[in-house]
Amino acid sequence: GQLGAFTSKTAAALLRYRATDVVGVLDSHAAGTDVRTVFPWSPPVPIVADIAAARALAPDALFVGIAPPGGALPGPMRQHIADALAAGMDVVSGLHQFLADDAQLAALAQQNEARIFDLRRPPAERTIATGRALSTSCRRVLTVGTDGNVGKMVAALELTAAARQRGLRAEFLATGQTGTMIAGRGVAIDAVVSDFAPGAVEELVLSAADSDICIIEGQGSIAHPGFSAVTLALLHGACPDAMILVHHAGRTHYSAAPHMRIPRLAELRAIYESAASLLHPSRVVGVALNPLGCDPKLVREETRLLAQELRIPVCDAICGCTALLDAVLANTIPLC
Repeated sequence: GQLGAFTSKTAAALLRYRATDVVGVLDSHAAGTDVRTVFPWSPPVPIVADIAAARALAPDALFVGIAPPGGALPGPMRQHIADALAAGMDVVSGLHQFLADDAQLAALAQQNEARIFDLRRPPAERTIATGRALSTSCRRVLTVGTDGNVGKMVAALELTAAARQRGLRAEFLATGQTGTMIAGRGVAIDAVVSDFAPGAVEELVLSAADSDICIIEGQGSIAHPGFSAVTLALLHGACPDAMILVHHAGRTHYSAAPHMRIPRLAELRAIYESAASLLHPSRVVGVALNPLGCDPKLVREETRLLAQELRIPVCDAICGCTALLDAVLANTIPLC
């Protein structure tokens, strides 16, 4: 019953970027319809009520399609996961609660030759960042946000696709559970011990050193009362040459702290550039404005006002990524 643009962003992202791999969506409240009732842009994927109904679609894995605050497994989902494992399906989870550590679920997986993938389990190797990202010759681009859940991953994926269309060897570096599901590799930075989070980002960048450009998925926001630590870890681990600032049109307060106002984008740009430049000169070269659920007139007006104030490209990453990529490639900060 949680299928929605902001309540199931993992499911939405998989439908947008891995639709050919999705045979069905499990949501008991919307069963019997297809996902276009919620996501009009999606291919027609059926919605089913439970694993028993899903088995007719021949799935080989169940992906947990939500990322709730706190990362705990919602009670009603436990039975679906148990049923999937009992049917021999793998389970892929991005929750902070590790399903493989659950004795009952682990036993079901073993009995039915299924696997549990906890994507938020941090890497065993713990690395202290030392600025080694600066030794790479690839152009490093980081998406940064005004809040959580504004579209930083989407902007990074769209930039990567646009760069590849230009013939560039572009790598998307996933730093969250959903991006890792899409890319097939990555690190959920918010699950790494804080001392080692910049080092984990640094290792990701080094793994893409042979590319022409690497697009690093951002997390949180530098001014967010709860998520700023992971944002700073990304800034210092990635040492970006350029940044794309991502904002949800019309949003004025933090979604997880609605009593706190989001700073103006001009102020956030200055903060991001100052924090990044402690290690390496960097600029915010464009704004990706997320129009989801907004009045088109409001979006057009906000786009106009932001472009006028910031003097950089402002556009929807899905529809206008060409302008953002042009701004990234035109960035004149010397690369190390």
